[in-house]
Amino acid sequence: MSDTPPPSTRSATRLAAIRPLLLVSVAALIVRIASAVVVAQPGYTDAYYYSAVASRLAHGDGLTADFIWNFLEAPNFAPLPVASHRFWVPLATTLQAGGITLLGGFLGEFRAAQAAVIAVAAFLPAATYAAARALEVSRSYALAAAAAVGLGGVFAPSWVAADSFAPAALIGSLFFLAFARAARGSLGAGALAGLLVGLLYLARAEGAFFGAALLALAIRPATRNAGLAGCAVALAIGGSWFARDVGLGADDLLARSTLLVSYQDFFRLAPPTAAQFLGALPDVAAAKAGAVVTNAVTALVVFFVLLGPLALVASWRLRERPDVRAWSSLFLLVFLAQSLLFTLHSTRGSYFHSLAAFFPFGVAVAAAGAERALAMRNAIVGRIWVTGAVALALALSAGAMVQWDATFNAAAGVRAAALDAIPAGPFMAIDAAAWRSLSGRPVIVTPAEPAFSVVRNSVVCQIALRYGARTLVLEAAHFVGYDEIYNGNVRPSWLGPPTVRDTIKIFPIYADGGCPSEIIR
Repeated sequence: MSDTPPPSTRSATRLAAIRPLLLVSVAALIVRIASAVVVAQPGYTDAYYYSAVASRLAHGDGLTADFIWNFLEAPNFAPLPVASHRFWVPLATTLQAGGITLLGGFLGEFRAAQAAVIAVAAFLPAATYAAARALEVSRSYALAAAAAVGLGGVFAPSWVAADSFAPAALIGSLFFLAFARAARGSLGAGALAGLLVGLLYLARAEGAFFGAALLALAIRPATRNAGLAGCAVALAIGGSWFARDVGLGADDLLARSTLLVSYQDFFRLAPPTAAQFLGALPDVAAAKAGAVVTNAVTALVVFFVLLGPLALVASWRLRERPDVRAWSSLFLLVFLAQSLLFTLHSTRGSYFHSLAAFFPFGVAVAAAGAERALAMRNAIVGRIWVTGAVALALALSAGAMVQWDATFNAAAGVRAAALDAIPAGPFMAIDAAAWRSLSGRPVIVTPAEPAFSVVRNSVVCQIALRYGARTLVLEAAHFVGYDEIYNGNVRPSWLGPPTVRDTIKIFPIYADGGCPSEIIR
């Protein structure tokens, strides 16, 4: 007689083994759906942008925008609609467009787009569990890691946001799993790792830095073929998108990314120059030093408030493992690149976005560190740590949701309440993507020109004429060149008296007869 158990027994055994993970994943999905009650609109510029363009893509308009959030997307004042994603990358938009196509008629466009994001986030606990088990973590600690990532911590709102957080987190986790196999010489795993680098680049531009790990494989004779296969696949994907950008003539993209002296320069009509950058070196150096500190604090909040020093300690103890070494090296590389190259973008959310790709695997590394640190202690101590880590993740998640609601839902409510005071037709505002989503109308960004150009040279008036804008909307948060107008000190004669809604001032534009330079005081 054979000792091999029958298929039904083997299936039951496998189900019993994965049942706890299924329960954690289902619980996390319920948390995600509950989080969506709070995250009921995109919230901030990036997400509004992705969401608005996703709607057009789903309806057959391609990657185009009927608004201008930054004039780098409208070179030479190109007419609407303009080609989108000259600055951002397309994966988040494409994912949401798929959700709108499938579910838009049933859920509405935003909820359908969000459903696609939630579907991706549903796999994060399983990816974290797989990473922890690959690091030889026991089932109980791996489940705790899966639960912590499923809850999200400070990423709790991000896992359901109309943004790239959830895709980047899942792709990043899968990359480190594939990289471990590629580092053993697997050609297929190398190609898969390259595919994941390409996809990560389409989710977040700094995903290109993950290609450095593939280059490291290509240098070593034992893993050269795997590394070269990965590089080839990653370059094919990333190169295709880069070629699209070059074809559109995104000449000033690098300057607007790396040569900013002030963040408002990003929104000026002309890109910053190397001469301006070098002429303000003391300010530039101070900004970079400040970014290093700010981003270090961000990393501490994301990882170490939840995990303590365990991820750092474990990454050192497990440094012989190629996947952990890749995680640590890329974490440092992205931190330095964001802080020292993309300085002013990094401190305004870009670096926080970057951390999503590292979060699930980092939690798995921390679980490995915790289990090793507590191995010699009583089992009760281990259970207390596991319970405490999950409880802390729950507390951080709840706090993040409360903060998101207070920050973004409140702002959206103020804007929505002002819509009735904005006349029909296109208008100008600082956050064109947000106002486009809220109003359903073409919106043109107010360029961050100096006060002389805004008030006396009628540059803004000429732009309004070009795009048929009938209204200038100024919020409490506006570019400094509009201070005198917002504060009521002066008013160009092409602007009428404002209508005020809360902190929003709505100025009619009278430019049918041209753009006079007279000032009304």
